Amino acid sequence: MPPTLPIRPVRALLGAGALAALLAGCAPAVTVDPAENAADPGCAPAMLAMPGTVGEHDRRETTSQATTAYGEPTAAVVRCGVTPPGPTTDACSSVNDVDWLIRQDEEASGTWTATTYGRDPAIEVVFDSTAVPSSTLLVELGSAVEQIPAERQCLDLQDAVEGL
Repeated sequence: MPPTLPIRPVRALLGAGALAALLAGCAPAVTVDPAENAADPGCAPAMLAMPGTVGEHDRRETTSQATTAYGEPTAAVVRCGVTPPGPTTDACSSVNDVDWLIRQDEEASGTWTATTYGRDPAIEVVFDSTAVPSSTLLVELGSAVEQIPAERQCLDLQDAVEGL
């Protein structure tokens, strides 16, 4: 006859397993609408390279392809496959060789959107600047974004004048 475990330790192990499963599910997946070109194969290397944390915010699961989020509550949402912006006069910042168009949300104070410039597919990051500063966020996402090759770069006024 095979040995049997006492009932009390088995129940304790099952209880511990249930507790671990419950704790693992504490942060539900973030609901994110996918970008129009989320299925673009160019998104895969970038999304796989996204860091596990940004600032003090852990990466979270999302409900859509080519997306990720950081923080509980959500401090930043990343979507790959947004339409690449064309030439623009909008402010452009180069952070560690990744160009970003950055604009503040007029309706939500502290919310900003940064969209890669010169990369196809483009990546969009919507973030709460009170939870994670752009200087931290864009630096930490940079190596993942660089998985999508740059085809163009931002030019400042001096570059544009010299190109004429």
